[in-house]
Amino acid sequence: MAVARNRVVDLMKVQCRIFNTIFNPTGERLGNKVLRARLKGPALASYYPRRVATFKDLQNNYPEWQMYNEKEEDRLEHIQVLKAKGKGAPKKKRTAAEGKKQQKRRK
Repeated sequence: MAVARNRVVDLMKVQCRIFNTIFNPTGERLGNKVLRARLKGPALASYYPRRVATFKDLQNNYPEWQMYNEKEEDRLEHIQVLKAKGKGAPKKKRTAAEGKKQQKRRK
């Protein structure tokens, strides 16, 4: 005993309405499985501990204090050494015309 296709489709529509699923009689890939999945962001964010106070936070909150950041001083010194050797970062362009001048110089 074969059942007509339209009866089966009607049954699928009712079934989808009852169980709150997507009616997809052609079986296309719609991505509903991915969209229904729980978000991973909050779980990943809770895995890492919250950042307490950084050196920069202390400097911003207490500007009257004299502080010495050794890592920052080392970084600035390293950049000065590179610039003295001619291996520092190039200057940023501010206008389109400056960018064209830089390209002409390179050629």
